[in-house]
Amino acid sequence: MPAHDVMIKSVPAVRVAELTAIAADFEPESIGPVIDPLFDDLYTRLERAGVTPAGAGIAYYEERGDGTVLVHAAMQVDLDPDGEHDFTVVDLPAIDRAATVVHRGSMDLVLEPWQALARWIDENGYRLVGPSREVTLVYTEDPAGWVTELQEPIQPK
Repeated sequence: MPAHDVMIKSVPAVRVAELTAIAADFEPESIGPVIDPLFDDLYTRLERAGVTPAGAGIAYYEERGDGTVLVHAAMQVDLDPDGEHDFTVVDLPAIDRAATVVHRGSMDLVLEPWQALARWIDENGYRLVGPSREVTLVYTEDPAGWVTELQEPIQPK
């Protein structure tokens, strides 16, 4: 099993443009077919609106009561949230304490690092306190070159 270097850090608040959809569960084979088209659609809408992203792409997820997942595809922007757009503009709150790990490669292979991060959180006396995030640090045409920071908001148990 590969080693994962977990780091605890604060994450600043960020304004994002986003689109959302529902995935069946948290498995990569359920998330991938939902998140990929959302990002494609978001890029198209931002371009059509003349908006240049102001930072990294962010995916975040909210478990729903029925076991499904609300998937958010977001891009950092410098826009008025009250403006009229064909996407939603929201402020993601700062995270006081996030357990993070960097994943290199395709998001099809992200389940194991997420599981390793969850084990680390549990074994080190923390609990989850908000939606997890995936922040794109490097995006290339070849998914093998992707670099993504996985972030879990935590606090001591």
